Amino acid sequence: MPKLTVDGVGTFDVPAGKRLVKALTEEAGTDQLHACGGFSKCTTCRVKLTEGEPEKMTAAEKETLRVREVTEPGVRLSCQIQCDHDMSVELISRLEGSGRKDQGSAVSDDIEPDPVWT
Repeated sequence: MPKLTVDGVGTFDVPAGKRLVKALTEEAGTDQLHACGGFSKCTTCRVKLTEGEPEKMTAAEKETLRVREVTEPGVRLSCQIQCDHDMSVELISRLEGSGRKDQGSAVSDDIEPDPVWT
């Protein structure tokens, strides 16, 4: 079972293959944003991977990061990452202080849109 370490929160066992955004809200109990429901249409679910950044990326994530001009090293969309190995993240997009009424729409168990890995 992969371990997810969330800076300032703790370390959690996560079922292999679970979407990172779901692990952050369900296992770690954080207020991670995901306004578009995990479809890689926005960047509210972004996190900074401090260890264990996945080498692969979905084409949808790559395009969203490009269009939104997100270029900081290690910043990725948690809705497009599977927990298949140990990783550490820093939360940078949380409900607290965002002015939003909630974290976002429900997120599917499967990466959406259907992942094309690059």
